[in-house]
Amino acid sequence: MAEEQDARTPTVIADDVHITYRVHSGRTAREVHAVKGVTFVAHRGEAIGLIGSNGSGKSTLLKAVAGLLPPARGRVYTRGQPSLLGVNAALMNELTGERNVVLGGLAMGMTRRQIRERYQRIVDFSGIDDKGDFSTLPMRTYSSGMAARLRFSIAAAKSHDVLMIDEALATGDAAFQRRSKARIAELRATAGTVFLVSHHHRTVTETCDRALWLEAGVLRMDGPAADVVAAYEADAKAKK
Repeated sequence: MAEEQDARTPTVIADDVHITYRVHSGRTAREVHAVKGVTFVAHRGEAIGLIGSNGSGKSTLLKAVAGLLPPARGRVYTRGQPSLLGVNAALMNELTGERNVVLGGLAMGMTRRQIRERYQRIVDFSGIDDKGDFSTLPMRTYSSGMAARLRFSIAAAKSHDVLMIDEALATGDAAFQRRSKARIAELRATAGTVFLVSHHHRTVTETCDRALWLEAGVLRMDGPAADVVAAYEADAKAKK
C-alpha cells in the first residue's frame, strides 16, 4: 500500500494553463496563444509522451513546467526541481566536450566530485568518442546529433524529480536509442517523472506508459500511450 501511494504522488500539476507570447515582424507584433487551458496531473514513476503536429504547443508547455515561461492564466505546480534537457545543460560551442561535461554537470546540480566519478560513463554513453577523440575538440565541431546525445548523457547521469526531454531520442543510432530508453526506465524506477516530446510515435509507445496529445494548444487526449498515439494517427489519416 505504501509503495502504491508513493507511485501516485503528484510531481507536476497543470491547472487550466494558458501561455501567450508576442511575435514581432518588422514594425508589427501579434500575440500567439500557444497553450489553451491545459490541465493534467503527472505522478512519480510515470513516463509521459507529448505528441501533436508542429506548432501544437508541446515544447512551449514543457518550458512552462520548467518555469521558463510564466502562464498568462492558470498555474503550474511542481514537486522538486524540473530539468529541461538542453536548457539546464546549457553547453558552449567554443569549449571542448570535456569542459562541457563539467559545465553541464554543474548546471544539472552535480558536484565536481560526482562529475569526475561519472565523466567516463557520460562520454561512453554519448558515443562522441566512438569515431575519434571528439571529447577533446570544441563543441562547434560536433554535428547536431552529437551535441544532442551529449546533452542527454549529461542530464541522464543523475536522478531527477522531473526530467523533460525534447526530441533527444530522435538522434543517434539504434544502440544509443536502446541505451536512452533503458536509462529512462531507470530514472522512472528511482521515483522520477519523465516527459518526452517526440514526433517518432514508436519511441513514445515503447518508452512511455501515458501520452498527452496537444493540437493548436488544446489538450485533445490524455491516456495510455498506445491509445493516444492510435487516436492521433487515425485523426491524421482521416484529414488526408
